[in-house]
Amino acid sequence: MTKTIKVSIVDDEVDLRENIAGFVDSAKGFRCLGVHSSAEEALENLPKEKPDVVLMDINMGGMNGIECVRLLKPKMPATQIVMLTVFEDTEKIFAALAAGASGYLLKRLAPAKLLEAIREVHEGGSPMSAPIARKVVLSLQPVQAAPGDETIALSPREREVLDGLAEGQAYKQIADKLGVSIHTVRNYIRRIYEKLHVCSRTEAVAKYLRK
Repeated sequence: MTKTIKVSIVDDEVDLRENIAGFVDSAKGFRCLGVHSSAEEALENLPKEKPDVVLMDINMGGMNGIECVRLLKPKMPATQIVMLTVFEDTEKIFAALAAGASGYLLKRLAPAKLLEAIREVHEGGSPMSAPIARKVVLSLQPVQAAPGDETIALSPREREVLDGLAEGQAYKQIADKLGVSIHTVRNYIRRIYEKLHVCSRTEAVAKYLRK
């Protein structure tokens, strides 16, 4: 049987969070554990709820969503957090990734697409809305490794794998694209982590994008 994906929602817009909670809870294979109106409320309750995936708004009254992610991830390292926002701002994208988010979606995303994204992040992917993915790809294009830059140590194939991670692709998608096994992709990723001195996909992508 397919495991039910447990989801929690953090957003100060009551109608939006209740609508999302409704279609998540009514979808087969998904369950909404709780809705929270502020980052402070989320920090108190999410560790007890133990969701698989959190949908996190960025701009809320009080603490913002990015700071909330930064504080939550050490307490809930296995939980995947997806930013759900109206912003396509590049700095906010990078800040969210650096804080520990695994995806970045626009609020206008259709319900079916949002459910697909929740499943994708739960399976190891990094879902991003198309306009945001384009910004990430464009940010990668002018990147050149300077002398002494850690990314210069990456092989061409490792760069291809890291490009795939930055575009939000799951390990299987990267493996299929490169014509290798998922095990091989995991080996590439382990070497990337070692060369960039990071411990997660999010840190690797954020470090690569900021070079």
